[in-house]
Amino acid sequence: MATQYEGPFPPPPPHNSIPHNDFPLTPLLVEHNVQFAEPRRGRRVDMASFFSLLNRVAETPASAATPAHNPHATPTPADTADLFRMLQDQLLTLHTTAPTTDNRAFLEQLISSLDDEIQDPPASLKGVSQEFVDGLDRVSRKTLDEDDDCAICKIPYLEDEWCLVVELPCKGRHQFDLECVGPWLRSVGTCPMCREEMMKKKEIPMVEDDDEEEDGDMMYA
Repeated sequence: MATQYEGPFPPPPPHNSIPHNDFPLTPLLVEHNVQFAEPRRGRRVDMASFFSLLNRVAETPASAATPAHNPHATPTPADTADLFRMLQDQLLTLHTTAPTTDNRAFLEQLISSLDDEIQDPPASLKGVSQEFVDGLDRVSRKTLDEDDDCAICKIPYLEDEWCLVVELPCKGRHQFDLECVGPWLRSVGTCPMCREEMMKKKEIPMVEDDDEEEDGDMMYA
């Protein structure tokens, strides 16, 4: 008799429960007898609600400079926690159909790392700006191999005609599907693979004034 799953993450569904084709056979596809080379997995998650809440939670230069006249427009810790829950839900959805053990373990790490942010929401998001995301280096499809895929969704890049692959400015130059990594970057602000902070401020070295040094030398001359 099957036992109830008690782990922290939902178990992967049985192999035969995953649909063979997530795309409906529209009349156009039937008419042209379009066949997919192999079953495709619809693993990308609709994040419209996430970005709608992000627009209220994320602090922009304009919102920081202009005081909020409507107190209900000011984001609360509960709003921030909800945002991280939505991000966690995205990863949990992908986790339920993870195609490999490594992908499942990787997603579990990301999911677990969000627990602290949900339990104790930060006063402000550490994520990057939309301008930062828009400025990420794009990866040309010509440089991609057939087996190159996104570490988050594991869908080969070349399977999606409209997939936009970006390269992060971390030391590992890790690449992701922009649709997958965008929510993580906007809210967490690190590379999902190496956790390097994308917007880490560089410390400005203190430069001593030459005039002060000369005055000091004169005193001891």
